[in-house]
Amino acid sequence: MKIARDSLTISFELPFTFMEKCKVLLDRRGERIIALLLFLISIASFYYYYNNGQGLAYNDARSHLDISRRVVEGLKPGLAQIGSVWLPLPHLLNALTVWNDFMWHTGLSGAVVSMVSFVYCGVLIYKYLKSLGVGMFGRLFACSIFTLNLNVLYLSATAMTELPLLAAMTAASYHLMLWYKDNNLLDMIKTALWVMVSTLIRYDGWFLLVFIFATLGMGIFRKRGKVETEGKLILFGTLAGYGVILWFLWNLLIFKDPLYFAFGPFSAHEQQKGILSAGELFTKGNIYYSFLAYFYATLYNTYSFITFMAILGFSVFLVDKKIDKNIKIASLALISPFFFNIIALYLGHSVLFVYGLFKDTWFNVRYGMMLVTGMAVFIGYLVDKVKDLRWVFVGVFSLITIFAFIGKDAATIDDALIGASGKNVSEVSSWIKKNATSRDGFILISAASHDAIIFSSGLPMSRFIHEGTGKYWELATENPQNWATWIILRTNDMSDWTFREIADAPGFKQYNLVGHYPFADIYELKPEVRSKVITEPILGKLK
Repeated sequence: MKIARDSLTISFELPFTFMEKCKVLLDRRGERIIALLLFLISIASFYYYYNNGQGLAYNDARSHLDISRRVVEGLKPGLAQIGSVWLPLPHLLNALTVWNDFMWHTGLSGAVVSMVSFVYCGVLIYKYLKSLGVGMFGRLFACSIFTLNLNVLYLSATAMTELPLLAAMTAASYHLMLWYKDNNLLDMIKTALWVMVSTLIRYDGWFLLVFIFATLGMGIFRKRGKVETEGKLILFGTLAGYGVILWFLWNLLIFKDPLYFAFGPFSAHEQQKGILSAGELFTKGNIYYSFLAYFYATLYNTYSFITFMAILGFSVFLVDKKIDKNIKIASLALISPFFFNIIALYLGHSVLFVYGLFKDTWFNVRYGMMLVTGMAVFIGYLVDKVKDLRWVFVGVFSLITIFAFIGKDAATIDDALIGASGKNVSEVSSWIKKNATSRDGFILISAASHDAIIFSSGLPMSRFIHEGTGKYWELATENPQNWATWIILRTNDMSDWTFREIADAPGFKQYNLVGHYPFADIYELKPEVRSKVITEPILGKLK
């Protein structure tokens, strides 16, 4: 405190203002504070979506949980239940907790993985921008772009695989950028490890492997020459590609075909055949439609103004002469999902419906969310550079976010509730729960077609005879009347594996149709032959 001699003026000098103290605290512990805030937000998000029933709306979310549950419980538990199509890491992580009925039926087993990934994504955005020299305002604004996205918040509360994949891909991009920046071999190894993780989550990671391998090769060759390029690419490729090699070996050992995941009966390739025959694979062979579909999916997941800001930020980033060319190349890994999804749509390996575009429904629109961390990084960079307009950006973003929350404007939720990605199987599952819970007997059902029913019934996995139960499935499809008290299938639909197997079986005539619903029919064994049906597991682990 100072008192002037010639007047009564008294002035106080504080060492720091409140804002300055906050800035110092964030500079010192910013990553921990961001992690804590996002952790609390993720808990609140799960609690909200669990209570309103939307956390388990996605058919795929229930399937992911069921696959993990079959690893630890069922008529034939074991790692083989991982299957051949979906990559294994999410299911292995879920299996750590899905043995608990509460964790299984609430979806928390899978949501925990998404919640941790959500937190890590936010921290990575903060660290990425800090490494680029972006100030605190830009870092925090970028984290807000990611954290307050309603589509991100929703998927962080589910057992879907988007958030884990996004975390792995963003981590790989971050360490790749650090390697170009500091030339530390450890960062290249970390890049390879995170790429490997991504290749075990979803096939988007396989494209990232090729993308980074190519950009890394060009970068090293330009700086170091041929000899060092070969050595480092071998090191990177061996580590990053290890997961891909393991997946080929898994399919060879379990299913006797290394390409079973790509061309087997449950593969996306087979599913796309049906969509193509129905004339609904609109993007196949059409690069314009492929671009349009993914661009609109991105708009619906991130909102138009955010997309515009990200494009502007990316453009400013590319022309900034202060940033090393190699760092710019490394940062392209953040937008690799853009290239992957357009290529996949063009080749017909993926399908994506945006409401009002080609068809009046949603399907897989969540794919557009895979650019959100990259967009947040480039927006944070833009806000740091264009300081005069930062509050305009903040104001518009705040309005968009407020209206999105008020209107519950999230395409991913719409897809789960009214789109083709969700199935309201409550009628079938309620019937099963009411009529089979207190009675003994097995239920013959195709997990490939009706996993959502299995999950929603609330019954133990050991009550179901499905494709993964080995000898049980073989015997039950030959003579269903000896093994199944109930059968769930889509009558006269040859894409339903249960109907395909038992349509001509004499024993199928021993059942009465007791329920006809939009997604499946329920058959019950006739009372006069019910005394002979097997109701307890008797085969053990017989293959």
